[in-house]
Parts: sequence; structure tokens; C-alpha cells
Amino acid sequence: MSDYRFNNTDWAVILGASSGFGGATAVELARHGMNICGVHLDRAATIQNAENVKAECESHGVKAMFFNINASDSEKRNEVLETLGKEFTSPNSRVKVLMHSLAFGSLKPFISPDPKNQLTQAQIEMTIDVMANALVYWSQAIFNKGFFKKGSRIYTMTSSGGHSQFPDYGAVSAAKAASESYIRQLALELGTYGVTCNAIMAGVTDTAALRKIPSAARMINLAKGKNPSGTLTTPQAVAKAISLLSHDDSYYITGNTIGVDGGEDIVEYNGGIND
Repeated sequence: MSDYRFNNTDWAVILGASSGFGGATAVELARHGMNICGVHLDRAATIQNAENVKAECESHGVKAMFFNINASDSEKRNEVLETLGKEFTSPNSRVKVLMHSLAFGSLKPFISPDPKNQLTQAQIEMTIDVMANALVYWSQAIFNKGFFKKGSRIYTMTSSGGHSQFPDYGAVSAAKAASESYIRQLALELGTYGVTCNAIMAGVTDTAALRKIPSAARMINLAKGKNPSGTLTTPQAVAKAISLLSHDDSYYITGNTIGVDGGEDIVEYNGGIND
């Protein structure tokens, strides 16, 4: 299936498109002919990442529109979709893929001897809003505009943190678990429209988002020791899996949390761990 092509009227809306899983998936889908609508939030120091991803997408002969906005802002969300709608010049135009890959949350403990180090209500609510609730809001907005059609796909990125705990990871873990639940509910409610919804559980991946976790180095070493391949998951491996799941033949795969981790999550210990 390495030579399959998506329709030139298909679009992917990728939340978190400038790096990591979102950036790699944008490029992989573009390589197979899908147009890309990328949403990201970057300051001057990192905006070049988004420009590089956009240029690489366009190098595959597709259209690419990137928006540097807060994906949780309802007005900005509507502006993006209004702009995207102007590209729908064919009755066959659709959002083939909605991918939620937003990694923006607070990494602090719930409980600390110093209350100033504890997660606040605002930090918890922000983390869950961005890393989970945004999936629902974008799904609703795209559905309400009629952009989803039979064969459309919705994905959210999750991790083993959705069912296991790490230091300072409480709010993010809650967001991952919530997003998996949202995917199941969306699969139920959108099934009659021919839209599939799945959570993609990637293995530990050495990304900028991971490096913000205080225990990142330890997590990387543990993952290498557990993974049957002895390697870390890469954004490109995840992107290829998402591209395959977006093929029309995957129409009956929905409501799942799908591991794309080389078997990492099923292994308790495989030796070779170095601190």
C-alpha cells in the first residue's frame, strides 16, 4: 500500500502541526496527496518549525495552510474553518482527517509540602481544556459546517500516561484519559455518518514536549529497556500508522486506543535499563 493516494479534495486539519507527531503526520499525509490545514501556536523562536513543515508539505504538490493561533480560542477556530471552507470548491471536498496533537499543559504535582508548587485549579482546567476538550470542540465545529463526510477520520494522541502515572504528570494524565473517553463517545455518535474515531497511543518519543517532563531522561531509558525493538518510537512511525488508518479500507476500525509503540506498553521489563 505504499503507493496509495488520497483524493485531491481531501483535507487534514492537524492541531499541533508544527512539530512532533502533528508535523510528521502532516508531511506523511501530504506525501500521499492530502491537503493540509495546520494549526499551531509558536513564538518567534520556533515559528521556523511550522514554516519548514508547511514547505515540506507543499513540496509534495498539495495545498497547505498554516495558522499560528490558540487552538482553544473559539473565535480563532471559526476563522480557520471559514477560511478552509473557501477551499471546498467541489461537492467531494471534505475534512478527511482531524488530528488532535496538542501538547500544552502544566507539569506539577497535585500535592506538595509547599502549596506554591501544587497544581492550581486554573492550571488543571487549562491542561484538560487544551489536551482533551479541544478535540470535542473542533469535532463539533467541523461537523456543524458539514465538512465531515463518509470516510472521515478523527484521531487524538494519547500515551501510556492515560492509564499509568509519572511524577508531575497528574493533569496531563487526566487529559489523556479524558481524550480516550471522548474518542469512544465520538465513535458512538459519529458512526452513523461513516466517521471513525481512534486514539493513537504512541510509545515514548524523544520530542520537545517530552523533554519538558522532569523525568524525561529516565522515561527514555526505561522505554529503550522495555521496547522489544530496543528503540524509541519516532514521530514518523506514528505518522505512517495514521496514514494507513486513514485509507478507506480501515472503515471498520473505530472507538479504539491503538498502540503504535513497537510493543513497549505490553512489556514490564526487558533488561538493559541505564539510569
